[in-house]
Amino acid sequence: MSAAEATEQDPVFQLKGSMLAITLLELTHNDLERLDRQLADKVAKAPNFFCNTPLILTLDKLADDAGPVELKKVMALCHKYGLSTLAIRSQRPADLALADVLDLPVLPPSGAKERIIELPVRKKAEAEPARPSKIISKPVRGGQQIYAQGCDLIVLGPVSPGAELLSDGNIHVYGPLRGRALAGIKGDGRARIFCRQLSAELVSIAGHYKVAEDLRRDPLWGQSVQVSLLGDSLNVTRL
Repeated sequence: MSAAEATEQDPVFQLKGSMLAITLLELTHNDLERLDRQLADKVAKAPNFFCNTPLILTLDKLADDAGPVELKKVMALCHKYGLSTLAIRSQRPADLALADVLDLPVLPPSGAKERIIELPVRKKAEAEPARPSKIISKPVRGGQQIYAQGCDLIVLGPVSPGAELLSDGNIHVYGPLRGRALAGIKGDGRARIFCRQLSAELVSIAGHYKVAEDLRRDPLWGQSVQVSLLGDSLNVTRL
């Protein structure tokens, strides 16, 4: 085989699984004006959450007589507020036909447990008294979400896969971190994440994140580390 033929047969892509953080927007009423107003209200409360956020638009909860959804307008409205629609989830024929016209992927019904995202409320600019750190002395199990508002979060035990830690300040985990940790969620780029064993599904500081697929490539995967924000990238260093 010639060198040219060998080069031609070299693979140019790989198919891989990923654990990306995807947000679901579950539309319960076909009302664009109310959707616009209520999205604007959400953005005012948590502007850092709405920044190039990948989105699945789910239409399962719409009533059969809700009428056809103007998908193009809904997607444009979501884009206006920083939500990028990747696909829809629906079984209504009208939605499926329109998604086909827009070349928009359609996902099958999901049996996975979904939870409502509680967005932190943005406080006024005036100074607030310092709060003591929120300390969790028990293991954090899958499905649990713990939020430390206005302070650091300290977890003395392990954090299981499927668990989520959120903090306006730093996050300290004195055990294996196997779930998700989001520090500085109101935009504090000085926040850091500390853990005894990095095995996380996702780490994020001020909206900048890395998922497990990226973290596993780091030589410090599974070790005691701190995660900080350097420019627009997360920096993982040994403790």
